[in-house]
Amino acid sequence: MAGIYIHIPYCKQKCTYCDFYKVTGDLKEQKVAFIQALTDEINQRKEYLNGEAIDTIYFGGGTPSVLSFNHFQTIFEEIYKHFKINENAEITMEANPDDLTELYFNSLSPLPFNRLSIGIQSFNNYHLKLINRRHDASQAINAVVNARKYGFDNISIDLIYGLPTQTLDDWKYQLDEAFKLDVEHISAYNLTYEEGTALWTQRKKNIIKEVDEETTLEMFDFMRNEMILRGYDAYEISNYSKPGYRSRHNSAYWKFTPYLGLGPSAHSFDGKTRQWNISSINKYIDNIKNHKAYFEKEILSEQNFYNDYIMVSLRTSEGIDIQNIKQKFGSEYFDYFCYQADKQIDKGLLEKNAAYFTLTKEGLHLSNQVIVELMKTD
Repeated sequence: MAGIYIHIPYCKQKCTYCDFYKVTGDLKEQKVAFIQALTDEINQRKEYLNGEAIDTIYFGGGTPSVLSFNHFQTIFEEIYKHFKINENAEITMEANPDDLTELYFNSLSPLPFNRLSIGIQSFNNYHLKLINRRHDASQAINAVVNARKYGFDNISIDLIYGLPTQTLDDWKYQLDEAFKLDVEHISAYNLTYEEGTALWTQRKKNIIKEVDEETTLEMFDFMRNEMILRGYDAYEISNYSKPGYRSRHNSAYWKFTPYLGLGPSAHSFDGKTRQWNISSINKYIDNIKNHKAYFEKEILSEQNFYNDYIMVSLRTSEGIDIQNIKQKFGSEYFDYFCYQADKQIDKGLLEKNAAYFTLTKEGLHLSNQVIVELMKTD
């Protein structure tokens, strides 16, 4: 099994917190050239996954929902021409709520999308404006209603907590609104201030103030408890699903399943190496057109592979499989992990259940710290 990720680098406007590669503006002519380059890349890299059947296709961005039916149809035709797609493959599109009108859904209905990931982020119009989102709360709700009307029974929404001026009571209200929508999956992220973003600059200039750590931890604890009470599986630190609705695309990534990344800035993994495309749409288009290199590549060292495994696995509810470490990385890494893990257990940050190591409640609060301690640096 394998997956395909397609990066659509277009947004109508930039959110203040986002550091993903994207461009803005009405770029109709460039979009035509981009779709051509993308289909050319699909053709050029059709052997990358060695004939593995495709179980997930994920359109991310950027904002994939700025594309039209014709754009998607062209992309799908090229993918289905060169890859074997499983009959029940999970095919996801990220979307902005204001794009998801009945007219737009009607235009997409012939396409094979069966999962939506809607970037709601908040139901508070003040916070939406603060982070420069282009929708309001009513559009967010209508997007889910419209999706149901057009047959989507696998809907995920994104939420952000720890927004400037946000209180615990406001976060409780956000979750209540989300639960009313009865979606199958919720991804909820603590706001991060990425260097180079508008949000980073605003904090640096004291235009906005970061919510204190104690409050964000209260938000996290309340959210996690409520998710579990409402029947959601807390299967990763930031991801919650109803039974049977985990994101298959993300889960495959966390299990190191090979995937092909297409489009500018997209990453790929073939089981031994990582590859990433250049983060420039113009260079991406020109280099593909002129048969020049448009990506960089690295062969993963054993240490990098081990560290990646620690970083990804510890965030999941299953945690780290100690036998997996022994089999994949040998006795040196096994002994190192056991030594470091025992120290985290003594601190009350890790616990062992059979052959698996998972974060405790306190460990969830300090997950990044625990991950660093378990990584190998020499």
